Amino acid sequence: MSETTITQLPDPSGFTSDPFTDVLRDGARKLIEQAIHAELTALMNAFSGDKLEDGRARLVRHGHLPEREVMTGIGPVPVKVPRVRDRGAGKDKVTFTPSILPRYLRKAKSVEDLLPWLYLKGVSTGDFSEALEALLGPNAKGLSAKTVTRLKAGWWKDYEAWQKRDLGNRRFLYIWADGVYFKPRMAEEKQCVLVIVGADEYGRKELLAMTDGFRESTQSWREVLLDLKRRGLKQDPKLAIGDGALGFWTALREVFATTQEQRCWVHKTMNVLNALPKSIQAKANTAFDFFVATYGVKWDKAVAKLVKDRDALLTFYDYPAEHWKHIRTSNPIESTFATVRHRTKRTKGCLSRKTGLAMAFKLMMSAQKKWRKLDGQNRLPEIIQGVEFRDGIRQLQTAA
Repeated sequence: MSETTITQLPDPSGFTSDPFTDVLRDGARKLIEQAIHAELTALMNAFSGDKLEDGRARLVRHGHLPEREVMTGIGPVPVKVPRVRDRGAGKDKVTFTPSILPRYLRKAKSVEDLLPWLYLKGVSTGDFSEALEALLGPNAKGLSAKTVTRLKAGWWKDYEAWQKRDLGNRRFLYIWADGVYFKPRMAEEKQCVLVIVGADEYGRKELLAMTDGFRESTQSWREVLLDLKRRGLKQDPKLAIGDGALGFWTALREVFATTQEQRCWVHKTMNVLNALPKSIQAKANTAFDFFVATYGVKWDKAVAKLVKDRDALLTFYDYPAEHWKHIRTSNPIESTFATVRHRTKRTKGCLSRKTGLAMAFKLMMSAQKKWRKLDGQNRLPEIIQGVEFRDGIRQLQTAA
């Protein structure tokens, strides 16, 4: 019978390995082996001059360690690590452990990053093994509920270490602030997660602070901002972007007194200004006045909400036009936490404080890798120097 007429039965496990994935795994195995042998060669060369009294080499190859599988994003990859033998009599015995493959490594970092995403998408801890088998193959072992529980404890330790990191050599020109509420609520009294994202002098966006607080109170925000200052953030940001929560703005004026304020247009006007072409934006003040005059009589309460924050809604005009789409809204926080809200809506009962914060932290760290830098990075040194911008355009400095 010709091989082309033989029908392969499906894998009883329900997982079908395709040739493309097999090629990728084989390629990954070969690349890992090449990297390991390159490290081994460098080690052997470093000790090539060390000889025993009888002239034999001190360091020699000595077979391999037992083969093990490392779980990766494309399934399990088998690896074998060479051993070396140090024939010297000294106490400082030379051993070989590849830097890319620590001795007890069983899962690639990409797999660990996958776990919080599964959790956020509504997969329960007990179903992780089944979900990972579907994604990575039937050999995705060692990812039981107990393993996930240990990983979540590790996320909390990472979060605690991140909270203490030094900011002394950093400068952030823009900061975005928002308070995020979960449903169901977190079990403790602090019902809100306070988040600050910053853009540094090179245009890179970064999560600066994230902790729980009492409903965005002034005291809670004050503690967050003072902690940034204690960890080395000495220079006031040029501009802060956030919604109308009074607690943040009151605390900001106390801690970073020179920072300008920009109200989030999405929160305030559902992105009305973003829909206008740049040629029209210069007429925003006139349009603002027309809106107030036209609708102020019938809908005075709605107009009053807009008028009271008029200056703060238009602060962005004093910054480069290239930055406007970044600094008009608190979108860096809102878009990321949309996924967190999606997950917590599926959760029954209350989230523990540690679970809620650790989960949000892992999501933010993962999302941060994909955050775009600010457009118009060449304008950032001008902001630092205090160059004046009007309607987004740099103003020429007149001679004294």
